[in-house]
Amino acid sequence: MNEAADTSIESTLSENRVFPPMGTGRLKGATWRIDSMAEYERLHARSISEPESFWSEVASELHWFEPWDSVLSGEMPDSRWFDGAKTNVCFNCVDRQVQSGHGGDTAIIWESEPLENGVPETKLITYKDLQRETSKFANVLKSMGVKKGDVVTIYMGMVPELAVAVLACARIGAPHSVIFGGFSAQSIADRVHDASSTLIVTCDGLHRRGKVVPLKENVDSAINELSEGPTPQVITLKRCHNEITHHDGRDHDWHDLMAAASDDCPCEPMEAEDTLFLLYTSGSTGKPKGIQHTTAGYMVFTYLTSKLSFNLVPDAGQVYWCTADIGWITGHSYILHGILPNRVPTIMYEGAPNSPDESRFWSIIERHQVTQFYTAPTAIRAFMKWGDEHPNKHDLSSLQVLGTVGEPINPEAWMWYRRIIGGEQCPVVDTYWQTETGGHMITPLPGATPTTPGSCTRPTLGIDAAVVHADGTECAPNEGGILVIRKPWPGMLRGVYGDRDRYIDTYWSTISIDGKPVYTAGDSARLDNSGNLWIMGRIDDVINVSGHRIGTMEVESALVSHVSVVEAAVVGVPHEIKGTALAAFVTLGQGFEPGDALIDALKAHVAKEIGSFAKPDQIRFAEALPKTRSGKIMRRLLRDIAAGVENTNQDTTTLEDLSVVAKLRESQEG
Repeated sequence: MNEAADTSIESTLSENRVFPPMGTGRLKGATWRIDSMAEYERLHARSISEPESFWSEVASELHWFEPWDSVLSGEMPDSRWFDGAKTNVCFNCVDRQVQSGHGGDTAIIWESEPLENGVPETKLITYKDLQRETSKFANVLKSMGVKKGDVVTIYMGMVPELAVAVLACARIGAPHSVIFGGFSAQSIADRVHDASSTLIVTCDGLHRRGKVVPLKENVDSAINELSEGPTPQVITLKRCHNEITHHDGRDHDWHDLMAAASDDCPCEPMEAEDTLFLLYTSGSTGKPKGIQHTTAGYMVFTYLTSKLSFNLVPDAGQVYWCTADIGWITGHSYILHGILPNRVPTIMYEGAPNSPDESRFWSIIERHQVTQFYTAPTAIRAFMKWGDEHPNKHDLSSLQVLGTVGEPINPEAWMWYRRIIGGEQCPVVDTYWQTETGGHMITPLPGATPTTPGSCTRPTLGIDAAVVHADGTECAPNEGGILVIRKPWPGMLRGVYGDRDRYIDTYWSTISIDGKPVYTAGDSARLDNSGNLWIMGRIDDVINVSGHRIGTMEVESALVSHVSVVEAAVVGVPHEIKGTALAAFVTLGQGFEPGDALIDALKAHVAKEIGSFAKPDQIRFAEALPKTRSGKIMRRLLRDIAAGVENTNQDTTTLEDLSVVAKLRESQEG
């Protein structure tokens, strides 16, 4: 058997439901940006064969202080986009809209988590408001000594001032490093130290499920952890009015600084390859990686993918809502940087989906007449568990496009989303991408692509994706392999901050094709007979069971297709005979009780759906699974639990609820 065969991944999960693209009945004054597969295929072929002319046309829709000398130069991993050009992301998000006569249009709709007399606080922020506020805060940053190229750390809740801070950094050319408000003091310290950041922008606290998370206190603790370099200055926004400690000479009040700042601050012309932001990703070992994105290519890529994936059309009464936090790449690209240039209002919601109750998201959609709704599969599975009665209480008929982001979505959750939330009238856009890719890589286009539950379908424009063996040869249809990107794209990461070797080793050293490195996403995938791509999970989550290489995502989908299960996670544990055995953690829907009979039924169901070799050796019932605050299941913790490791050495700083792990250790086994 050759190396290519040795590294293939078995795929036996079958899903044959196909839904044609929707008509234009719900679009209300808009049309589909791309309205047929023939048009998609024509544009995709051109974007791959003629990238310079294709991306030049897209970029010409945005503002440039100076034009580019070349659209694309160099080879991966050091490709460069729009060399010679000067532009500014804040200008394209904000000032361009004001200058074109749309300063009075709503840019951001903000809603608080706390209710007063049953009503949330809301703010409508126009492009003119954003221009004024970002200019003022940009001048605040300058007054604090921030210069072009200095990294500003931002650790805030989902308040309008977070958007202002991010855009103000872009306005003056200071890369932003946004840290999600759920991270610990040590995580803040690690990121501040790595970026050599001398300024932290924070809030006194953030609202989360009726409680206050003490952000300023975490920043104070983080600064105490820093043993090298100058002590960072701190700007604090008073949001929750919880008690905080003021350190003279170091701490500054947001409101006082803004009151004294001028609202005149022109945007800094930035070189195309200047760094726009750092975003740190954490793994099970080693220090966090500072993913580095640059200005022009990222701007152009997120602008186009936002427009096409969500069918954004200005002046068509659309209201777009991505439920992510700006502390994650989804919020960077698809709340701010990609959406604002498209001139469609973008919602920022401060809190949790079940505060004060499980109807909160649906009340937001009804209240603001949301047309595009973008959320995570883990959230969708939570909605399923909470029950249909919550969305059914609200009028969701404004919705036009539904999107998913994060982990692969299992077919039954996809079907529930389409049926209950979309009323079978909205296309489901299952987007595959990563922090490192900047924007969507594989996704249906809502007016063009026939969709199959669980498949992210086709590469987006400009993306040359393939499924290959370890030697770079392409896999046959339905043969699982390694997902790679063979050609450069504008949104691609440009490095791991301060660590060239880690950049090369992590993303560019695994596979070469024709002697050239290709981007390795770290995910396993397969291409079906219709040309659609299916993500099978992380390469690390491919498990060899009795000689069968199985992607855990397929076993999870088989479990969730059982009527009793709303969520499942499958991991591998050592086994004396099989080498590796499968352990499954499942969350049950309403009305189902754990027990031996259900364990037997679930094992039989997996055997029927996939084969006896895929039956889990362990099945544990869990009220909840350990997740990050962005909704990703922390499978490495589950591996330790299934293997009986009492004291895990895994990084748990991003874990939302530590009590979940303790409960799982006590959970029933089968």
